[in-house]
Amino acid sequence: MARETGKTGLYAVDYQVRGNMDLLPRLAADSLKELLAELRIVIINGPRQSGKTTLLQSCRRFGEATFTTLDDPSELAIAKDDPRTFVRRRPQPVIIDEIQRAGDPLILAIKQVVDEDWSPGQFVLSGSARFLSIPTLSESLAGRVAFVDLWPFAVSERVGDAGGFCDQAFTDPESYTGRESAWTREDYIRLVSQGSYPEVLRLNSAVAIQAWFRGYLDTVISRDIREFAHVNKAQAIPDLIALVAARAGGQLVLAHIAEGLGLDVATVRTYLAYLETVFLVASAPAWSNNFTSRVTHAPKTYVTDSGLAAHLMDVDAESLLAPGHPALGGLLETFVFAELLKLSTFARRHVTVRHYRDREKREIDFILERRDGSVVGIEVKASATPKSEDAKHLRWLRDKLGDRFRAGYVLHLGKTNLPSGDRIFFSPLSALWNHREPDTVVPSLPSRR
Repeated sequence: MARETGKTGLYAVDYQVRGNMDLLPRLAADSLKELLAELRIVIINGPRQSGKTTLLQSCRRFGEATFTTLDDPSELAIAKDDPRTFVRRRPQPVIIDEIQRAGDPLILAIKQVVDEDWSPGQFVLSGSARFLSIPTLSESLAGRVAFVDLWPFAVSERVGDAGGFCDQAFTDPESYTGRESAWTREDYIRLVSQGSYPEVLRLNSAVAIQAWFRGYLDTVISRDIREFAHVNKAQAIPDLIALVAARAGGQLVLAHIAEGLGLDVATVRTYLAYLETVFLVASAPAWSNNFTSRVTHAPKTYVTDSGLAAHLMDVDAESLLAPGHPALGGLLETFVFAELLKLSTFARRHVTVRHYRDREKREIDFILERRDGSVVGIEVKASATPKSEDAKHLRWLRDKLGDRFRAGYVLHLGKTNLPSGDRIFFSPLSALWNHREPDTVVPSLPSRR
């Protein structure tokens, strides 16, 4: 059941945290509604279990619609046997979940329908693999389609924030300073170790959470990847993604990974591409500018959910609470990358998430950049008491870029916002969701031991 909930009342997700049921609006809903009113096809991309099906079903609240999922074997058989009839169903929009499972013939049939009729709002499609990056889906729908990325919950969605960090950091960076955060180091660590998949947020048992992540990986690897790729050594993929989790924040040297897994470099590169296709990993490309030629151009690669990364590294909140735990820094950076990835999809103006590293050992964890060249730099520190030197590379970048540099944030696990000179701020991590209070978002998670 659903109810009106504020601005995006038509779109809500059943969300239960340790027995408390609530309905959370998804911030992608406004984009979906707006695009569907103007374009013939809207495609919702995102990882399996991110809430796509619930969001798709809510499209019917516009009025009449036809919903089907190709996870249903009978529907998949019909779509493959007679795709032309399948896509001419009424009423519109025709909503098709897991579209990639039917391949080229269904895509070509949809293309034919929308080329005959230019009316907006004919199809809403979704996939758990990056649509049209799959080799078998070779026919482009360019000019007919818009994409909406739907990731698992952003913290902004869970605490009722508008998700505007990637806009406001450029236009009003001081708005996140001047008040104390209610979040504690323990709150943050529990948030990071929990992750953001809706189904995991419903679970009470640590044993059940571990089993869910194991089953999730098995499904994505054995089913979703195998549907679009021939994988000779599927048993190496869990080990590969575990290495990505363990090396978060650093560069992946493919030759070293290949040697450790007993694979050749080309196979490792291919398998990483498969993991990106199904949204299990993502990369922050290198950012560069003309003021130095000694930039390191390799991307940084992360698991897209910090809870999944913690599972792969076999750590939990209780162990991470110990001072100086070696896994905390990488997991915190993984969490921030995932949040920025989600928040960038909500931004009113296009923004990219990149990183900076050069051969003089200057490094900035994340750089947000708009198309006009303006930049926001972000450093992530797994400390409640950051030091002035933590911002030295942000200051260097500010001095190099001048007015293009809008703000630099050192995000930390403390409570206090502190300015540190011209456009540099030391801010609690909760700045990413405008310091909205924890409430029920961070329940006491059980230890695995």
